[in-house]
Amino acid sequence: MPAAPTHARRAGAGVEGLQEAELGHSDRLAAVRAGTLASIHSWELVTAVDGPGTRLTIFFSGCPLRCVYCHNPDTLSMKDGHDITLDEVVAMIRRYRRVFRATGGGITLSGGEVLMQPVFARNVLAAAQELGVHTAIDTSGFLGAAVDDAFLDLVDLVLLDVKSGIPETYRALTSRELAPTVAFGDRLAAHGTRIWIRFVVVPGWTEAEDNVEAVAEIVERWRPVVERVEVLPFHNMGQDKWDALGLEYRLRDVKPPSAVVVDRVRAQFRAHGLPAA
Repeated sequence: MPAAPTHARRAGAGVEGLQEAELGHSDRLAAVRAGTLASIHSWELVTAVDGPGTRLTIFFSGCPLRCVYCHNPDTLSMKDGHDITLDEVVAMIRRYRRVFRATGGGITLSGGEVLMQPVFARNVLAAAQELGVHTAIDTSGFLGAAVDDAFLDLVDLVLLDVKSGIPETYRALTSRELAPTVAFGDRLAAHGTRIWIRFVVVPGWTEAEDNVEAVAEIVERWRPVVERVEVLPFHNMGQDKWDALGLEYRLRDVKPPSAVVVDRVRAQFRAHGLPAA
């Protein structure tokens, strides 16, 4: 997932009313199952990053993938997050509703991986929809089977991270399989849900022409609902987080891709009739 900027506000820190719920273990478990409590890393208010307009982006904790280029390894474990209640999130949505209306923005549920906490996510999306606020989720799609079409009815836009088009490369990159992401994209297309594709160009990992071509061929099948393809150059700004967590960072000496390579990747997508930027 794209990195949470350094100014992102952490939940549980007493900032803007986000306070960790003080619940007993059994009460907390019941609240999580009911979708009234979730574990999140942070939240931020940004413009033209995680969807159209000004967005309230909430970074959920927990992710089933282990991407070698992850910018936010501190979001990988759900236990390292901070509790937030549904009421607190809905209060934030109400607070910024005028901003959303003025800018054509809304909320984006990101991560980590938002679909690891699907009941809470569903409740947030339903509340936002009831308030007339645009909704988006940023996901790898790996856990797409965890949500039904009723969930998708609550989502105006999916930012879908297609990290590789070759299964072996995807597995090496993420430690998981590509097929669930493709299946989720197929569902989104059949459902008519709008998609923004995100593809990170990582030298030595994803930038090979055959891999990009494979991604483009997958995305092309969803073309009627794909509004844009965001080609994102790799950067190693997350390296300090890996070091702080004592984790091995395998891309330490990898440089960002050249402008020539990024332009070539965009051209490959455009050759398939896809709006790459």
